[in-house]
Amino acid sequence: MADLFFNLPPLVQMVLKGLAVILVIFPIAGASSLAERKVAAWIQDRPGPNRTMVIWAKYIPILGPFLQRLGLFQLLADGGKLLLKEDPIPGHVNKFYYVAAPIVALIPAFSTVTFVPFGAYWDTAVNAMRPLMLVNVDIGLLAVLAVGSLGVYSVILAGWASNSKYPFLGSVRASAQLISYELSLTLSVVPVLLWINAPGQEASMSLVRVVELQSGTGFWSGTWFGMLMPVSALIYLVSMFAETNRLPFDMPEGEAELVGGFHTEYGSFKWSLFFVAEYAHMLVGSGVFVLLFLGGWNPLPWVPLASVTQWLGLQNWPVIVGLLSIAIFMVKTLFMIFFFMWIRWTIPRFRYDQVMKLGWQKLLPLAIANLLAYAIGFAVLQN
Repeated sequence: MADLFFNLPPLVQMVLKGLAVILVIFPIAGASSLAERKVAAWIQDRPGPNRTMVIWAKYIPILGPFLQRLGLFQLLADGGKLLLKEDPIPGHVNKFYYVAAPIVALIPAFSTVTFVPFGAYWDTAVNAMRPLMLVNVDIGLLAVLAVGSLGVYSVILAGWASNSKYPFLGSVRASAQLISYELSLTLSVVPVLLWINAPGQEASMSLVRVVELQSGTGFWSGTWFGMLMPVSALIYLVSMFAETNRLPFDMPEGEAELVGGFHTEYGSFKWSLFFVAEYAHMLVGSGVFVLLFLGGWNPLPWVPLASVTQWLGLQNWPVIVGLLSIAIFMVKTLFMIFFFMWIRWTIPRFRYDQVMKLGWQKLLPLAIANLLAYAIGFAVLQN
């Protein structure tokens, strides 16, 4: 099957990869929306969506009521409503940019997925693990940070094109928030780059290389970077909340002050595209955090997947190893998404001045001090 795919023309391969991304991201975004409502209900001690039912499910004894209580039919109903609902364009907006903004939001959200490795399999030809990813580039981390940061342009475009004061204020907040936290986010991953580009090692910015250096059995080679660099992990985590506009950093929306923020003038399908992009950014940010600080697809510190494969004698079963690695990676990523939701329904929204103060006066100096400390520490260790 793999040989058949790689023998296809490059354009056909690109189209198939794009369809794969779309078919994965849209269901995950929908499932995340349902999960967020269920997590909110759990935190607030209520059942959540559990009323919607389809006719045929009534006649399935156990599965039907279970899916109803799970809220799956509510997800299908909401999706159908957003697809079929009338989608008018207000008369006062700049129509071209108003329609383009939701589409622009999806492009960086979907593009970053292609650079993220999501598992590995055992290659018997070289007797080693090989990554599973759509595009294997040596600047994967740089590509994710660079392309992911373009998502704010859709928010700015939506706010400006709406020709309304509240969306415009939301877009201004989004641009200020990106500048404030992008610096800290970038500085937080520099210690990881210093570690993987130590003297004597091949220079790389590959996310696969990051996981490989957490895949040993020795103390230094098997310790996850989240344990070696906890301050970097904390800075990245806080900045990721701000970058994805999630509570308590959702200043571009700010319902209490800006009605709906940058998407006030949007509804129906266009409105849903913004939130598909938000959940896609949350998925990619969580996946990159897992790769950088939680060992990627390795099950435990000092217990790499390659060792587990050899212990279980799965060298000749690459499909099983690949599925196992994807499962481990997804469990960690879904836990991070749950953490996003948990924080949203636990911590109240910050004021705008508090967000700016945290970014410039607290987080950025901490990121600079953290980088200097690790740079000095690496220099001492190498000498």
